[in-house]
Amino acid sequence: MKVLIIGSGGREHALAWKARMSSRVKELYCAPGNAGMAEIGTCIDLPAEDVNALTAFSVNRGIDLVVVGPEQPLAEGIVDRMIEQNIPVFGPTAAAAKLESSKVFSKEFLYRFGIPTAAFDICASFDQALMAARKREGRCAVKADGLAAGKGVIVCREMHSAVSAIQKIIRDREFGEAGSRVVVEDLLEGQEASIMAICDGDHYILLDSSQDHKALNEGDKGPNTGGMGAYSPAPLVNPYMMRKIREKIIAPALNGMNELGCPFKGVLYAGIMIQDRNPSVLEFNVRFGDPETQPVLMRLETDLIDLIEAAITGKLHKFPGIKWVPGSAVCVVLVSGGYPGSYRKGLPITGLESIGERDDLKVFMAGVKKTGNHYLTSGGRVLGVTARGNSIRKALDLAYQSIRGIHFDDCYYRRDIGWQAVERNR
Repeated sequence: MKVLIIGSGGREHALAWKARMSSRVKELYCAPGNAGMAEIGTCIDLPAEDVNALTAFSVNRGIDLVVVGPEQPLAEGIVDRMIEQNIPVFGPTAAAAKLESSKVFSKEFLYRFGIPTAAFDICASFDQALMAARKREGRCAVKADGLAAGKGVIVCREMHSAVSAIQKIIRDREFGEAGSRVVVEDLLEGQEASIMAICDGDHYILLDSSQDHKALNEGDKGPNTGGMGAYSPAPLVNPYMMRKIREKIIAPALNGMNELGCPFKGVLYAGIMIQDRNPSVLEFNVRFGDPETQPVLMRLETDLIDLIEAAITGKLHKFPGIKWVPGSAVCVVLVSGGYPGSYRKGLPITGLESIGERDDLKVFMAGVKKTGNHYLTSGGRVLGVTARGNSIRKALDLAYQSIRGIHFDDCYYRRDIGWQAVERNR
């Protein structure tokens, strides 16, 4: 089987790593890939957003399976193009991808099908958004309608922060056309969890829960990023809570998409806020989470390719189930100083050779390129040090111990990833 992984981040490195473990995968291609992916497959110099070129490559090379990592090509219809060419592809169509590519569509969808979420207003002007924020006395989440690389949600707890957020999105257009409309919604307080469901349009299989740390700084403070770390499973998602999420969120979402005439196939990622033992949807994503995928796949024993193929062919209801390595896994993300703002590139990375080959520890590369024998930084999120252990504490100890041997100038990482799980286990 010839497999193509589209994307270049830590998530895609993890997907490629897991795909390579399948005995069915004979040739692995990554577009555009990164330095880590180049060590396990063949990197193709094609941008993830170049839908036509990637489709042509897949046809010409006889690709048997395409797995799309990032959201942008999904929103631009890469799945539709692949299907037109009879190429098996894992991901939603552009119509189904609107669950992520438009916050407005997503909120209206949630409301229409009775899926729990925060009360909201849709605003097309600065004044409308300001009025919506004042109604909430500044305690709100302000969300750009379109895709913003995981940074288009600003959490506000007072009026001046809300005004600043609205100014940034609508007037300053920090996220471009993605900010032509905004959603202003009630601020939900509680604990977050990430739930990823593998879907075939009618049926789904839930992956183990995880929890992401989006805020830049310890204590979940500072601006939102693409993700500073994650762990799996999330202890707050017990069997009772998982049943509620199935019944109130995942099943109604799949049924709703079918009712709209755009069945959902791929990964439905629900960002959940849990308050008083009740789950509400913060957002839907339509692809594997990053960095949640890294710890989740570290614990996955089932062949990922078999699972994906069952989803593509509509046979998830016949799939024998998923097997997991017991214990916990954690991913700590190392970023370039200045991220999520401006940062330097081309800085040498040392110490990766000290990690070695082990089953319970893996460094997934994201913003990394290789020149000769030297690894250099090339992005904001650089590395995801991912470890597995019998407990969350042991996984964290292994990850942070390993990080001490890795260095690049201006390296920054949070030192409290997984703190909620540790506290809950106490």
